Amino acid sequence: MAFLWARQPAGRIPGRPPVDDRSTRDIRFSGVRAERQLSDWMQLTGYYALYQRRNALYLHASGEEDRHILDMRLAGAHSGFDWDVEAMGQLGHVGRADVRAWAFGARTGYTIRDVVWSPRIGLQFDAASGDRRADDGNLGTFNPLFSKRLLFFPGRSHWLHQSCAPQAFADSRPNQEFDLLAGIGLLWRQTTKDAVYVLPSVPVLGTAGRGTSWTGAYAQLRADYRFASNLTGSVEAVRYDVGSDLQFAGGKDSIFFRSELKFSW
Repeated sequence: MAFLWARQPAGRIPGRPPVDDRSTRDIRFSGVRAERQLSDWMQLTGYYALYQRRNALYLHASGEEDRHILDMRLAGAHSGFDWDVEAMGQLGHVGRADVRAWAFGARTGYTIRDVVWSPRIGLQFDAASGDRRADDGNLGTFNPLFSKRLLFFPGRSHWLHQSCAPQAFADSRPNQEFDLLAGIGLLWRQTTKDAVYVLPSVPVLGTAGRGTSWTGAYAQLRADYRFASNLTGSVEAVRYDVGSDLQFAGGKDSIFFRSELKFSW
């Protein structure tokens, strides 16, 4: 079993380089993490964290934000199958509102090893709570913290704040340097009484109380190639069709394209 304690000031995101040249008092993140290898092919991870932010803004609450976070994750791979299941609960307050939020994610796949290019097919499901009542003194909107867009895909218009998102994907590896991926996904929000949010936890005006829960759908294609141990490249295309809630707010269907060449030393 392994333990990790960390305290992270604002201006830095855990696991990533500084996003500014100095820290501030606007955001604090601290916590303790434990890992246990249950077997040769399965690992259990858990952590507690405290997230603090000044001047937080949600549709139904604003002010000082303090969230106590408990997270459990079970991941492994065996006989061609792989899985990654995670659940998180959040308690605390934003201004005068009490936080009661949750999120769940599961991803599983199967690799066909005796077929050319070793294709892998998989499913992913993510869900997070939203705020269903404006006047009950509780805030149910989930905060994804220091979220990374690439967990879904870079062209997604909103994040895991109050959503339900099933996905299907297939990827293959023609060789050790080359990876191909294709995926499709559907997006709903948990409740129309809460807004659609964009990073970093900003509600989109005109989305609360309008439209339906249907937020959109996407299709994704991506290719990654490792030219050398310190040089990699990738290209990606995403087609996103917005749902009625974003259409009411002026959102339009879009095509996202990205190319990247990364050199490290």
